[in-house]
Amino acid sequence: MLSLLFLSSLMVSSGSLDPLPPAHYPALQISPAASPRSLAQAPLATDYRVTALQPDFTGDLWVGSWAGLSRINPETGRVLQQVRLPSRTLQALAQDRVGRIWVGTFDGLVRVDPRTNAITAQNFQLPSNRVLSLLIDHRGFLWVGTDRGLVMVSPDRGLLMTTLEKLPGVSANALALDRNHNLWVGTLSGLVQVNTATAFPIREVGNLPGGVVQSITLDPQGNLWVGTASGLLVVDPVRAELVRSVGTMRGRSVQTTEFDQAGNLWVGTTTGLFKIKPDSGELLGQVPSLPSGQILSLSPNTGNKIWVGTSEGLGWVSLTTGQGTPHWGLVSPVVLEARQ
Repeated sequence: MLSLLFLSSLMVSSGSLDPLPPAHYPALQISPAASPRSLAQAPLATDYRVTALQPDFTGDLWVGSWAGLSRINPETGRVLQQVRLPSRTLQALAQDRVGRIWVGTFDGLVRVDPRTNAITAQNFQLPSNRVLSLLIDHRGFLWVGTDRGLVMVSPDRGLLMTTLEKLPGVSANALALDRNHNLWVGTLSGLVQVNTATAFPIREVGNLPGGVVQSITLDPQGNLWVGTASGLLVVDPVRAELVRSVGTMRGRSVQTTEFDQAGNLWVGTTTGLFKIKPDSGELLGQVPSLPSGQILSLSPNTGNKIWVGTSEGLGWVSLTTGQGTPHWGLVSPVVLEARQ
């Protein structure tokens, strides 16, 4: 069911919103600015998986992990700030048009002001609190993918504008925009194209090898590269048709894909990070010496390195040698002990 909600104003009192009728979804809870000191130095957790990487407009890199949210200098790797979040189960990051960082967790949605490193809004009343993916569309609206459908949020006003709960394939695992500004959603059963103006599903691409879509990336030619539980596929978004399957990735669970500035495709799987030549699918190499072989996130065009999120922490790849190196400040103690 598609429902539209337009709220005219925010009623802020003691850092929270006045209650709305149960039939409506509430707007984001706008919190008073907290001091950076109160949010710094989040306690370490036992789970160091790095699930999301987000470059910002200043050139810094935000690192989202289950040990917290960190901001680093991607040239030097120096940790600039750590931000305490209401939830440790961080899954997705996005930057809006004015530079605010949106954080999707398994307990809801959070907005962070990068100037103060303070949480300025949070919402625990989404159709599902389990946020899996985030995307800013061409108009500046924030799309939030959950395990029970899609939500569109106005980042400036903190209002939930549109919900699409009966999404074909149910779970919005991954999001991408094509050249025509249509939203593509990776679900449990394939791909769904959504009109961003109406939030109506336009068409589906089902029966894909591997079924469950885990990642989507748009290439320079406008094709969608789709990672599934058993391979890597290329889909034409205009015809909504499968173009080909990448032979070198067949049988691998592809969790994240990104293109670098040279046009190479980096493919993160449950069994390692691979570099691929897109036009032929030729395997150019596999990166050794990362914190873990289970790759969860990538940021290839940030600083002078390719940054890699793994199940055991953050690592980076040298553009000169192609070798992987753990980021010693943001990895599991298990990795540190193994390297000693």
